Amino acid sequence: MKKILIITYYWPPSGGAGVQRWLKFSKYLPDFDWDPIVLTVDENLASYAQLDPSLLEEISPNLRIYKTKTFEPYNFYKKISNKKEIPYGGFSNQKKITLFEKFSRLIRGNLFLPDPRRGWNRYAIKKALELIKREQIEVIITSGPPHSSHLIGNRIKNITGIKWIADFRDPWTDIFYYKELYHSRLATWIDRHLEKKILSNADQVITVSEEIRKLFRKKIQHSQDKIAVIPNGYDEADFEKGIAVSNEKFTITYCGTISTGYKIGNFVDAIFQLPELVKNQMTIRFVGNVPDEILQLFERKKLRAMIDVMGYLPHEQAVGQMKGASLLLMAIPDSPDNKGVVTGKFFEYLAANRPILAIGPLGGDVDLMIKKCSAGKIFSYEATEEMKHFILERFELDQNNMNSGNTTGTEKYTRRNLTRELVSYL
Repeated sequence: MKKILIITYYWPPSGGAGVQRWLKFSKYLPDFDWDPIVLTVDENLASYAQLDPSLLEEISPNLRIYKTKTFEPYNFYKKISNKKEIPYGGFSNQKKITLFEKFSRLIRGNLFLPDPRRGWNRYAIKKALELIKREQIEVIITSGPPHSSHLIGNRIKNITGIKWIADFRDPWTDIFYYKELYHSRLATWIDRHLEKKILSNADQVITVSEEIRKLFRKKIQHSQDKIAVIPNGYDEADFEKGIAVSNEKFTITYCGTISTGYKIGNFVDAIFQLPELVKNQMTIRFVGNVPDEILQLFERKKLRAMIDVMGYLPHEQAVGQMKGASLLLMAIPDSPDNKGVVTGKFFEYLAANRPILAIGPLGGDVDLMIKKCSAGKIFSYEATEEMKHFILERFELDQNNMNSGNTTGTEKYTRRNLTRELVSYL
């Protein structure tokens, strides 16, 4: 079997949708005659925003995993701020933006480029060079964010000439919360220079949506065949064993990260305008962290009693929540170039076969996939009246036991089929 080295910062017991992309690829690569080897960071030294030890059970016993030391500024941040958590992407777990938080973002956005995980690079480069020589590895893949991981691939490529694929799960300088890091003009220039260098030097670039590919193509020349799209997906095995929770009320469930940039205010207005009889039979459940600003949207409308915040759950339990929902809520950040934002949870929503109410840009990747898979409906951020009617429609179907999903054409998004697609680029 040919050997591939996967260089990824995020790996179990780290949690979150980003971990699962390469966890699942490594699971299915041997089916296509590729032997994956993983290089990651020592979890005892890493700064993970989320933990999900249950994902450790999904690692193949035959998979070889190598871990290295790292230097983590975020661990210092936790000490001086007396916080148990580091900031999530989009700062969804930061309840209030204090002066200290603003100063911390300023430091992070100007002194740690492209991100604070760059302290892992020198350890990872040394170990990767050792593994490439000893194992006769043919291809390396770097996965970002953190986008500093791509600097590891660039360095190894310069030293060895090995084939290098850069996998972008999110944009770099176009990410929706980029401006919230208070970059100076110099820091922004450095970030964009590094981004262009990675896109130019990698032998192949892979990203998760068509719109992100369009963004990247504008940044480098001769990129027509160089940048490919392999979306996130779902593992059929997870949904076969995941048991749907039983809910007494009509339950609208949101799984994953949410922040103030997601603009769900008009959804809250739509809920507020529902008849009292309907609201009394309804729960809105968040599986993940929710900022105070989001909860206050409901409190202002005196809807707080409807809200159930469960916090981060192990993946198997999150699957059960998705499968048991009456309606799955999805929101895309309201930001420039957001038509390419497709969260990892979206594909698991498809697998859960429950109707989706999405809030985001019309005509974007999510809109097209929802229509193609008959999976629900997407609404613009201001579409209060339309959202209200859609919720009432699903509620009435639910009351008559007719709210079953009718999602179609999702097979292309199984992790195994996506791995087959990945192999065509190796």
